[in-house]
Amino acid sequence: MKHILFLPGTKHHHPSMIRLSHLLLRILLAASFILIFCEFLIYYFVAIHCSWPELIPQSNGEAQRLEETQYIEPLHVMFLSDTHLLGTRRGHWFDKLRREWQMKRAFQTALTVANPQAVFILGDLTDEGKWASNQEFSDTVDRFQKMFQVPEDVEFHVVVGNHDIGFHESVTRDKLRRFQEVFEIPPVKVLTIKGINFVLVNSMAMHGDGCFMCSPAMDQLLEASEQLNCTRFGSPSGLKEDNQEAKNTCQKYETLPNIAPILLQHYPLYRSTEAVCEGPDAPSLEEQTKKNKERYDVISKKASQQLLSWIRPRMILSGHAHHGCYVLHPGGIPELSVPSFSWRNRNNPSLIMATITPDRLEYNKCFIPQESTVISVYISFGVLMLVWVVILIFYKCGKRFKIHGM
Repeated sequence: MKHILFLPGTKHHHPSMIRLSHLLLRILLAASFILIFCEFLIYYFVAIHCSWPELIPQSNGEAQRLEETQYIEPLHVMFLSDTHLLGTRRGHWFDKLRREWQMKRAFQTALTVANPQAVFILGDLTDEGKWASNQEFSDTVDRFQKMFQVPEDVEFHVVVGNHDIGFHESVTRDKLRRFQEVFEIPPVKVLTIKGINFVLVNSMAMHGDGCFMCSPAMDQLLEASEQLNCTRFGSPSGLKEDNQEAKNTCQKYETLPNIAPILLQHYPLYRSTEAVCEGPDAPSLEEQTKKNKERYDVISKKASQQLLSWIRPRMILSGHAHHGCYVLHPGGIPELSVPSFSWRNRNNPSLIMATITPDRLEYNKCFIPQESTVISVYISFGVLMLVWVVILIFYKCGKRFKIHGM
């Protein structure tokens, strides 16, 4: 008979306890890897497949022009929309935590991988800004600015959405003022980045009914139109005018680059339905057949015509719909509706990566990880671990039964 000597002060660990600790360690390591993959690595796996669109010359004339100008360096811009950061009224705390982490990781990863020169977010930054007190609004803005922080050399601009200040009839002076002050965004803003003109518009102020925010917005829109027309056509109206009054008006404005601007706003321009929307982020068939409500789903037909004729944009980018859509307006002017960037609003959020020169704009849509994919990975891992543990238990029980039965 063998005798095992235990020295004083030492502990004896049963072999089964050692095996159990090894099993728990393996499960812990596997769970840690899955957590790191789903919460960090997956965003890089997706982001590295996104790229800035290349500007391939579409004709021999364009190729020659690019060669003569030694190819002007394009502007790389990211467009996002409808982040809908929750406040204190809607959604569970875990809902808030989960979706905000997703947006932060997706955006910061894309920012690191793609290195844009400018970022625009097209409204509905907050979900409850229209109800929030000043303190609640301030707290939400602080979270937003931490989530969407960019390097100092990256231009960052936003437009206002209906969830930020309310629909037209519920906007108050205080709600409008606090948003405009925090984000330094007037009702209409003309902005030039690397020779590219942008016009940012408050969609809720485009009702044309003389409301407290509508009249100043229309005045600023007229000024933006005159400034753009003076630069591009030599007259505030955009028509051929050779008189002193037109010259005096144009002398008031700073000269802009002589190119058509890009119009950015929250509401899409008027379209009767969403039937033209196609692609993996298009609305459902039911949503496609539903008639759009003016000043609620889209801006009014009159306001749309006014923006097109006054601003004469080469392209429009909008949000609000939460789904993707590409529309051609009269004159062949394209509009791109940018989907929501939040898992709370759709399973497959995305952002737009645009390469822009004075006469070209090309874009790629970059989808971030789908929420269903991440959930499936977690569920699959949980089921696999459960099956593994059950098999081990049956194996151990069977082995013990065999030993005792001998």
